Amino acid sequence: MAGAPDLSIPSLFDVQGKTAIVTGGGSGIGEMIATAFVQNGVKVYIASRKEKQLKEVSERLTKMGPGYCHYFVADISSKEGCDKLADAVKQRENKIHILVNNSGMSWGAPYENVPEKEGWDRVLALNVKSIFYLTVAFTDLLAKDSTNIDPGRVINVSSIAGVSPVAQGSKVAGPSSGLWSYHTSKAAVTLASKRITVNAILPGIFPSKMTAFGFKLAGGQDQMAEGHPWGRVGNARDLAGVVLFLVSPAGSYVTASHIAIDGGSLYAPGKAFL
Repeated sequence: MAGAPDLSIPSLFDVQGKTAIVTGGGSGIGEMIATAFVQNGVKVYIASRKEKQLKEVSERLTKMGPGYCHYFVADISSKEGCDKLADAVKQRENKIHILVNNSGMSWGAPYENVPEKEGWDRVLALNVKSIFYLTVAFTDLLAKDSTNIDPGRVINVSSIAGVSPVAQGSKVAGPSSGLWSYHTSKAAVTLASKRITVNAILPGIFPSKMTAFGFKLAGGQDQMAEGHPWGRVGNARDLAGVVLFLVSPAGSYVTASHIAIDGGSLYAPGKAFL
């Protein structure tokens, strides 16, 4: 058919030459996302507090190519830290196509003994406040030259915990503890901006620093996956497919969506997989 649009996979999912920021990109889910971007030709800036980890990941990903990976050491648990990271990036770039707000933390404790500073203040500062202030700080670079056909992209890494009614007795926290503040913080991730798509992904159980305690407590991946409807925990391919869709031409008309990547665990009766 004359004039038919190019709906081939290379065209729909082309992200070559884009520039992305991935917070918490030195490990876990952030590293998985950064890897997917670099392997598809994106220039990626990863950021977290641990320089040794960032350096190792950025060097390995750049060597892998065809994209590039650079890093910034940053603590984004405060507005000042978010602004500092944005200023550092702006010294090198005048346009950002993709912002992935991935940095996060959890704190497990018994219901009657949750410490205020560690259990609530730090969790909400990093999981909620930083998303707002970092997105605000990068909005001008995301909006520059963006259109309703080729918008800027923000992906907030929330969690299936944000929509799960079960906070206590989860596999990650342990049988006697609950992720009270974590569930609350992940339910609060919702933002919107002009000519910038804003979507949230809601991962279930993936190997990461945040879930390492739960994996150790369970005795490994096989034990962690016992009773899971899909029979396994998540992996990098599970994340990469959804994230690449959201930042590619194929996802340019998708915004304000929450996409669960949990293998159906939310709907497993009586189970607490997060």
